[in-house]
Amino acid sequence: MIINTGGRTDTVQYYTKWLLKRFEEGYVYSRNPLFQNKVTRYELTPETVDCVVFCSKNYAPILPDLSGITDRFHTYFHYTITAYGKEIEPGVPSIRDSMETLRRLSAIVGREKVAWRYDPVLLTEKYTIACHLETFEKMAKALTPYVDRCIFSFVEMHKKLETNMPELIPMTEADQDTLAREMGKIAAKYGLYLQTCGTNGDYARYGIHPSGCMTLDMLGKANGIVFRNLKHTGMRNGCHCIQSRDIGAYDTCMNGCRYCYANKNPQKAFENYRYHDPDSPLLLGNLKDSDTLLQGAQKSFLS
Repeated sequence: MIINTGGRTDTVQYYTKWLLKRFEEGYVYSRNPLFQNKVTRYELTPETVDCVVFCSKNYAPILPDLSGITDRFHTYFHYTITAYGKEIEPGVPSIRDSMETLRRLSAIVGREKVAWRYDPVLLTEKYTIACHLETFEKMAKALTPYVDRCIFSFVEMHKKLETNMPELIPMTEADQDTLAREMGKIAAKYGLYLQTCGTNGDYARYGIHPSGCMTLDMLGKANGIVFRNLKHTGMRNGCHCIQSRDIGAYDTCMNGCRYCYANKNPQKAFENYRYHDPDSPLLLGNLKDSDTLLQGAQKSFLS
């Protein structure tokens, strides 16, 4: 089984103590986002978890204690660093600080376990195609020696964006093709493995590898282990990842990214944080008498 710590919220940045304690105590509770009274227990032990996949925009809070997890588990790390400033990503450190933290993370876990995510790519009057390409090249030059690959995606036009980012300029297929072509050239220049995420679009002609940011092949190679040849069903349309279990919760990430799909609105996350107990097995609150606690199925994918 694959455990995902960052699909619903940035647990690494905002819930560090809780995350570390869950792995120390060896189990976690996860509340079903659709059926709130259903809670699943997952064992967090090397015998029950094939790999722990992290995704964050700031690993600085967990670096001093990360070895407590990496010494025991197979791991992989997604680090999102984009071109955007505080007006779009209020809670995210500067590009310079983020790149320095990525270098520190890479030194601890090894470059083969670190993926730099440059996503989502979106357009505004400030963040033009030219702006993206200039920033992407500077970052690619600096980060290529420290990462396994770079993963990018184009912004998904979900309904929340109409309210949260009215300044967004709709991206055409021609825009996407131009970005992919030029990013492919930059990646080739620096020897950076570049791939897409969450799309069925084919940019192989630009040297860009297909989607699948959490596949058994990449996790296996990074950790020197062999998985069975299993079908990757994905999490949504255009997703080619292996099935995983997310231990976070929606509406809890305080980064406040305006393009975020996991928060109804930025303020909701701050309101929910009041219910966070670092000692609870649940990210928010504690188990209630009305809850139904289930033991999660944890089948290994290992060969």
